[in-house]
Amino acid sequence: MNQRWYKRLNAWRDASEIIDTRAHEVAEIPDDNTAKAFIEEHHYSGTYPAARERFGLYRGAQLVGVAVFSHPPNEAVLRRLPCDRMAGIELGRFVLLPDVPGNGESWFLARCFEQLRAKGIEALVSHSDPLPRRNAEGSLVLPGHVGNIYQATNAIYGGRTKARALWLLPDGTVFSERAMSKIRSRDRGYRYAIDQLVRHGADRPLDLGQDLGAWLRDQLPRVARRVKHRGNHRYLWAIDRRIRRAVAALALVDAEGHPVAYPKQLDQEAA
Repeated sequence: MNQRWYKRLNAWRDASEIIDTRAHEVAEIPDDNTAKAFIEEHHYSGTYPAARERFGLYRGAQLVGVAVFSHPPNEAVLRRLPCDRMAGIELGRFVLLPDVPGNGESWFLARCFEQLRAKGIEALVSHSDPLPRRNAEGSLVLPGHVGNIYQATNAIYGGRTKARALWLLPDGTVFSERAMSKIRSRDRGYRYAIDQLVRHGADRPLDLGQDLGAWLRDQLPRVARRVKHRGNHRYLWAIDRRIRRAVAALALVDAEGHPVAYPKQLDQEAA
């Protein structure tokens, strides 16, 4: 079954279904407005990345899917790819509506790859988060996924990203390391990050001139819970066929040098 999203609620579609390619087309979305509205309405994260390329899956005039290829917040993500920095890109958001037939993901993604290749993109990376997460009431807000769509498109499995600890807010979303850093250093957007914690029950700082790092250390454990994350699964593609071997060399291998099998199980939820 393929997981789909509609208004940030998950649904499922039989992956054995065949999409009618005559009734669908893939086209570049030239601006952020259309893609951002669709992602924020339907994708489980509700957030939009730093987009570089945007493509839509259309059924007639109706937009039924969006793929956003982005520049990752961490430059090290692209440095792993065997190409120039700007010839690599990340699949930041990918979402199809539930009424798209089952194999729509792989067909849509393949058409995106064709257009990315024409734009000079050589390699692609994406990640899947296998850790389910719940809100304070116990409702599942992120089912987690192991990257079935990526596996179906023959991506290279690159292992896991670095293990880390997450701070989960009562609604089940993550209060990011970047938001914490903004508060400590008073970077642009730190007031919004403070407001985010205050909305979840933190005491507002009496004075923004005070030591905000100390305020964060005191207030964050009051409104968020800390969970261990073993790391996201990393997937890689050679968009330019000339670097296929170089990308394949990034595969996670076992003690005998054989590529490790694709992951099939979600991580166990934190208590």
